Amino acid sequence: MATGHHLRPIRATDVDLDMVAVMGSQPRLWSIYGEAWGWPPATMTAEQDREDLARHEAEIERHESFNYALFDTGETELLGRVYIDPPTKIGADAEVSWWVVDLLVGGPVESAMAAFVPLWLEREWPFERVRHIGRDLTWSEWAALPDLPSEEPNQNHPNQ
Repeated sequence: MATGHHLRPIRATDVDLDMVAVMGSQPRLWSIYGEAWGWPPATMTAEQDREDLARHEAEIERHESFNYALFDTGETELLGRVYIDPPTKIGADAEVSWWVVDLLVGGPVESAMAAFVPLWLEREWPFERVRHIGRDLTWSEWAALPDLPSEEPNQNHPNQ
């Protein structure tokens, strides 16, 4: 990114930096993700966060969904995240959301993310129709979209 920050897949070992970022911005993150994901709870412990990050790390390894952390150059601060998930609603082949810590809201890093993420997805990922939840449409608008039909077990789905 033009700001010198970078993204990399999140790992369970990032828990200490992640806890600072998430809990330091917890009320705002809850206002964004709470209704849809029940995250992040105000009482989240480091162990709960580590379990969540380990799940994300495993999903990345299985290519089921992707969770990237935003870091400063030296990876001494985790400053946000990008979620790239398979769609649960009709009309897209990926559902993406992202956030930065409260300190960066409205500033140049958030602006750089807003410019970078859509271009990165367009250039580096195989998606044709990315839905940017919280950017192109609100979480309420997303929730109102029709769900994708459930897939039957044992179909030749790459993520099963």
